[in-house]
Parts: sequence; C-alpha cells; structure tokens
Amino acid sequence: MFIHITGTGSCLPEKVVTNDELSMRLDTTDEWIFSHTGIHSRHIAAPDECTSDLAVCAAKKALEDSGVTPDQLGMIIVASSSSDYLGFPTVSCLVQEALGAKQAGVLDVQAACTGFIYAMQVARGLMQFDPRPTLVIGAETMSRVVDWSDRNTCILFGDGAGAAVLEGKETPGGIRDAILKGDGTGSGMIFRAGGVRAVPAEQGKLPFLRMNGRAVFNFAVKIFDEVLSALVQRSKLVLNDLAQIIPHQANARIVEATARRMKVPLSSFFMNMETTGNTSAASIPIALDVLNKTGKLKAGDLLATVGFGAGLTYGGLLMQWTKPLLQHA
Repeated sequence: MFIHITGTGSCLPEKVVTNDELSMRLDTTDEWIFSHTGIHSRHIAAPDECTSDLAVCAAKKALEDSGVTPDQLGMIIVASSSSDYLGFPTVSCLVQEALGAKQAGVLDVQAACTGFIYAMQVARGLMQFDPRPTLVIGAETMSRVVDWSDRNTCILFGDGAGAAVLEGKETPGGIRDAILKGDGTGSGMIFRAGGVRAVPAEQGKLPFLRMNGRAVFNFAVKIFDEVLSALVQRSKLVLNDLAQIIPHQANARIVEATARRMKVPLSSFFMNMETTGNTSAASIPIALDVLNKTGKLKAGDLLATVGFGAGLTYGGLLMQWTKPLLQHA
C-alpha cells in the first residue's frame, strides 16, 4: 500500500499586520525586517480565534478537496506548539469534536516547526495497521507565545493552519521516504518557559518564546543541506529531479543561504513567507496547499519538504505527487 496526499487545505486569519504597523511600536522598519527575513506581513488571529479554530477551518477544506468525509477518518493528527490548552485537552480532540469524526483516533505531535513532517511520517506508519484515511494538520497561533516587545522574535511569526488528507492506495507514488532527526544539544537555542521546569531568568515573566537567532540560522542552513542531500541520494536521484522543494518558511535568508551552499537555483525552493511569516508547524502544509490550489503541481512531480524547529528537531519528506491521477482513476 502506498500513502498518498489526496487533499489539502489551509486557513489564515483575516487580520494582517504589516511591518509598517510593527514599526509604530518597535524600533524597526519595513526595510530592516524584510532585508533580514524576507517577510513583509503576517496574519494574526482574532482575540476569540484559537489554534483549534484554524485547524478545523483548514481540515474542512482538505476533506472537501479529497472527497473524504469525517466519518471515514481513522486518525486525526495535529502538529502544534501553541495548543489551545497547556497539555490537555489536545488540539486533535477539539478538531475531532468540531468535525464530528466520531470514528477517528486523535493524537497531537509536538516537534515544533518540524511538527508537520513528523506527523506525516507517524500517520504513514499507523496507516500500515489501520488503512483508513488520516487527517494531518499543522496549526499555530504563534502570536500568543511571542513577546511583542522583542523585535528579534515577534517580527518573524504569524498564525495559520494547513492540512492534508492521506489515503492508502495500490497506485505507486505518494510518500516515498522520510528523515526524522533531533539534536538535543541545541535545546537552549529556542525554548518557551512555562512547563514544570523552572527557568530562573524567566520567573515572573509571561512564558514567551526565546531564541538565539544566529545559532538557529547556522543550524538551519546546515541541516537543510544535509536532509535534502540525503533524501535524493537515498532514492538515487539528484536535486534537479525535484519539481519543488518546500522548506519550512522560517526566514528567506536561510533558504537563500541554503541554495548558495548547495549550488542550486533559488527558484528550486517555494517560498510564501513574505505574506505569512513563520507559522511554525503550519508553514509547510500552507505552502503545499498554495501549490496544489494554484495548479503548480502536476501528476508525477517529485517534491521534497525540509524543516527544523525547537528541540532541536529536523527532518524532511520525499514524495511523488499523484493527486490528479487518483482523482481521475
């Protein structure tokens, strides 16, 4: 059985915050932010809008795109670092209730910005034992966990959700390979206090995200090269065989540095962070949905995703796009 993506969906909050708006309360400018990140604007959730709301919105669109109904789902897996609640109930439980997917199991995956890649591979494994369709979602309201007085971090992030429906088919293709890795020695590079481990420097403060930007940048460029090179080599391919590379939309300068390091055209990488910012675990599925809905993917295209996140976590997927073939089978 081959595991295919048969539907995608995404959801971005209505409110847009531009760099010019940020410059009114921070010591920064649109020119400075864009030159350092490639970001001009980001979507921010409304006060009454949470991660699960965005997840449900994206999920409904992905289900409609696939033709799968909620009662057919065997599992709902949500990747998020900004859950509605601290620990429990999980976002996947809230999504299951909202969709009425009463037959589906539920699971949240916490691998930070690499979460969607991890969740896809978890789904792929579980479907070998329960072949019913699986809904995989990356959803975040990062605006609730960043310090809006810290210009080094708040300028990067936005809110949103992306989803994919996976189905098992006898048609060759779909997800062909995956790499999941971690490097716990970098756990201090990106973290958010507020759990059971006390962080003295954070006591008395709200549990905002903290990040060593330069160290994260250097790590990301290195592992993007490592993961992408390994994915193509393991499948006896070359980078030019890939129709699209979908990187985690963290910072355009990371992608540019990766392209130079790997000696591949920047056009090989799809980027949409200019208007979304870094939506963490949602960034790759949102980008995938844009490519799908704008007709930029055709049957047989080879795609690779690559991401990194707090932990540190990192990884990638290699897949063959077969959605058009399956829809007309």
